[in-house]
Amino acid sequence: MQVCIDLAKKGLPNAFPNPLVGCILVHEGEILGQGYHQYYGQAHAEVNAIASVINPSLIKNSTLYVNLEPCAHFGKTPPCSKLIIEKGIKKVVIGALDTFSKVNGKGIENLRKAGVQVKSSVLEMECRKLNKRFFTFHEKKRPYIILKWAKSNDGFLAPNNQKEPFWMTGDEAKKRVHKWRSRESAILVGTNTVLIDNPRLTTRDFIGKNPIRIILDRSLRIPKHLNIYNSEATTLIVNEKYSDKNHIKVDFEHLVRDLLQQLYQRNIKSLIVEGGAQTLNAFIHSNNWDEARVFKTKMNLYKGVQAPVFEHNISKIENIGDDQLSYFYNT
Repeated sequence: MQVCIDLAKKGLPNAFPNPLVGCILVHEGEILGQGYHQYYGQAHAEVNAIASVINPSLIKNSTLYVNLEPCAHFGKTPPCSKLIIEKGIKKVVIGALDTFSKVNGKGIENLRKAGVQVKSSVLEMECRKLNKRFFTFHEKKRPYIILKWAKSNDGFLAPNNQKEPFWMTGDEAKKRVHKWRSRESAILVGTNTVLIDNPRLTTRDFIGKNPIRIILDRSLRIPKHLNIYNSEATTLIVNEKYSDKNHIKVDFEHLVRDLLQQLYQRNIKSLIVEGGAQTLNAFIHSNNWDEARVFKTKMNLYKGVQAPVFEHNISKIENIGDDQLSYFYNT
């Protein structure tokens, strides 16, 4: 199963928004074939693993291992559980149940009805962690939410009355942030961040896709000439006036609740929230977040905009250039 997990990771980030899945076939203790879900909309891991087998006559006497329950429905590709049955495979070992409503045990049910021996929940915790975005989206009916900010050594996000772009972290931290952006469906910032920083919110320092830009602009006051309106990425404006293809109307008195419902309906599976302070605190205080990634610099500001304060314990610390990166998880 660990081999399946390691294979699945090779699908980053091209398999998104589909889950990361790896699969192997084992015959008499030897790996007969292996594969992973490489690109969204293309063949699933089971299909690639079966296709990789040099001697197909051995397939029916092999055991198939896969980190996520084989699908049972027709989507962009045929159901993998049907293929497994057609190939005569008699034993399947599964890491985690697929809680997507069109699967959710149906794949296992189909296999067992066909006489296939199924063992499940093998390295289940590790398999669920691998696809945390996928499971959060289908089980909590909202995107997987990552909060990100940088603070000074003495705990401030920015100087008071900031009038121009202000960057505290170094180049290595910036590259890491752009890598993160490439792996998430969308990125969110507030009005003041856009007006002061005029950000592009892209992955220009990392080779990868740009996330959808989600901008909180309650009264639609952000000028159209700013970078968020350029053609580099799709932009959705969250406001209280109207909805269409590029606008999301919400009740700002219940901003986080309404917004997450709308993002779920638009099939946005993950969201990185980059600020500012008011926006970050809205997600923290409503307890709608899954992890936080916080850079701490060596700079002291002595006064300014207070960074969010967490009561959660740091799970991991990493040095990124001259900056310290701390990870928090909302368990």
